[in-house]
Formats: sequence, structure tokens, C-alpha cells
Amino acid sequence: MASFAANPIRTVISPGRYVQGKGAIHAVGHHLKAIGSTPLFVADDLVWGLVGHDVETSLKEAGLALARERFGGVPSAVEIDRLVGVIAEKGADVVVAVGGGSTIDAVKAAGHLAGIRWANCPTVASTDAPTSALAVIYTETGEFEEYRFFPRNPDLVLVDSQIVANAPVSLLVAGVGDALATWLEARATSRSGSATMAGGLPTLTGTALAQLSWDVLWESALPAIEAVKDHQVTPAVEKVIEANTLLSGLGFESGGLAAAHAIHNGLTAVPGTHGLAHGQKVNIGSVTQLVLEGAPTSDVREFIEFTTRVGLPTTLSEVGLSSDDLGSLRTVANAATVPGETIHAMPFDVRSEDVVSALASIERYATKVRAEAGLAAPKRYTAHH
Repeated sequence: MASFAANPIRTVISPGRYVQGKGAIHAVGHHLKAIGSTPLFVADDLVWGLVGHDVETSLKEAGLALARERFGGVPSAVEIDRLVGVIAEKGADVVVAVGGGSTIDAVKAAGHLAGIRWANCPTVASTDAPTSALAVIYTETGEFEEYRFFPRNPDLVLVDSQIVANAPVSLLVAGVGDALATWLEARATSRSGSATMAGGLPTLTGTALAQLSWDVLWESALPAIEAVKDHQVTPAVEKVIEANTLLSGLGFESGGLAAAHAIHNGLTAVPGTHGLAHGQKVNIGSVTQLVLEGAPTSDVREFIEFTTRVGLPTTLSEVGLSSDDLGSLRTVANAATVPGETIHAMPFDVRSEDVVSALASIERYATKVRAEAGLAAPKRYTAHH
């Protein structure tokens, strides 16, 4: 990302309202009524089967009619344009995503193109997409295509903690991987004085929230994961949902992205990684960023140990790559270092060959760290591990 050195404007952006707690879905109608009168809900069949009845009841209480459209599965340009057509057909004045990051990104993009307001009801805490004013667009086969930026954030982000706790624990784990990168990247962006996704230099606020996200996760992630295995909502679970969703969302957008997410984007260029969750690939990016930075050995070791305990991949073999497969590593590295990628927000120049070397080095070192800590040997992760 280019530096704003000649025009040192700092900015922070955020959603209009953030609502979180057990049973929050029952208040969706109340909050939507302040935004629009003809909402269109977008959700896949699985998600709608879980929450549709509660949404319908809440809308009825608020005096709003229910309209719902099925989400096609990938936030591609084709799917977004299809949703724009549905919005026009239904005459909706607010479009509401119910589901994970893919649904949310498609709805944000469609709402923007349709010229209406948009809201998000994430049913998982697996990414920090819900609060942001950007969407990650993929090809229909799942490769990263582009970021789309919008002039404003969602009007409402509503998270029902019990719904999140009812989802597979692997999704919460993936969210921790996404959110841990937030501080590493915001710290790098602050050091380099690069522009953030919010369109200016980092604010103290954005950087501090990124660090708070990191601190909350190191303190609460492990007990929260154990609670969610039993579908329980505890104070630790509430903290981790907020860290994964709100703190990480504000932190990445107004604090800055750097190498970890660029390497994630590079990993999507290799078909073998397509089944993996966003946060799983981001964690490989975080380990690689620490190596690129020449971070203290103790920091790298602690990060590998902690994220292994969380249940995140820290080696190439776990995400279907090999340190010997230099062709695939070059594909990842070339995609991660294209002009305009966030890796250029690092406080030093990063070339494709630097990324190849860093990626190739983590397999042996992470395996050694894990063995010394008595942690499980690397295994292959698959979709929704």
C-alpha cells in the first residue's frame, strides 16, 4: 500500500452499530426498523434452517415483512450481480447477510451496487469481515480476485453469541487465526507509515484496538475454544467473539494489513489450499511474516506453540504444500507480492524470493518447536477442520 507521507491524514472507520450477546437474533427486527422498511435477507439453506424462524418472529414483532434469497456460495462478481438483480426485483431498501464471511462480502458488494443500506448477522466468528467497508471478491473457482472498497461500513452488525457457540468449533478457531494477524500487521503498518484500508495513515485508535484484540486472544482463546466444544457461552467466549469480529475488524481496517494477509491471498493461488478456512491460511501468513521480520526467536516460538494449541496450522504440510515444491511456493510468493498487495506496507522491501525463503523455512523450524514443546506432529488440515 502506498504511503500517505505527502498528505498525513489519519482516519478510523466503523459500523454504525454493533450488537452482541446471547439471544441477540431476537432483536434483529427492532434494530433493522431504524434502517429500512423492506429488508431482504440473504443466507444459505443450512444457516436459514438454523435461524430463519427466529428472524421471522423478530421481524413480525417489528412489523416488517420477510423476504429471503439463497446465497450461491462464493462472493464472485457473478453472484454479486445476481443479488443486485434480486434486490431490485424485491424493492428492498436494506439487505441483510446471515452467515459467514462469504455471504457477508457478497451482500456488502451487492448492497453498495444497488444503492441501498446493508447489515450483517454473522452466525460464526470465523473472520473479521462483518464490520468492514470492503469485500474480498473471488473467482467462481475460489481464487482471490480483488478487494472492493465501499464509502461506508455496514449500518448494523448483530452477533448472537449462542448461534456462534452452536457452530463448529473449527470456525471459532479460524477466527482466532484471522484476528491474531491483526496486531502483527497493524504493528508493521504503524512502523512503515503506510496507508490502511480506511484510506489514510493508521490512527492510535486503530492500532490500539488491534493490540487489544491480540491481548484478549492470548488470554481467552483456549478456554473459549473448550467452552464452544460444548456449545456453551462463557465470558471468555464473549470476549473472543468480540476480538475476532469487532476488535479485529476495526484493527485491520484502521490499523493496516501487511504481509500475513498478502500471503493468505497468495496461498489461494494454489488449488490445494482452497478447502481451508481463511484464518487457517492467514496463520501461515502470520508465521511467515514473523520470519520475514527477523522477529526474536522467542516470539516466533511462542506464536507457533500458542497457535498449535489453538488448533491452527503452522507448517506448510498442514495446508497441502511442501518446502521442496519450490514451484508452488513461487506461485504463492508471486501472487503475494504483486503491486498494490498489502505486503508492501511492511517497513522494508519484500521481494518474491524473500517470501519463498521464509515459507520454505517454516516447515522444519515449526516441526522442531512443536516436538520440543510436546505438541502434535503436523497433519493435513481439510475444509472446516
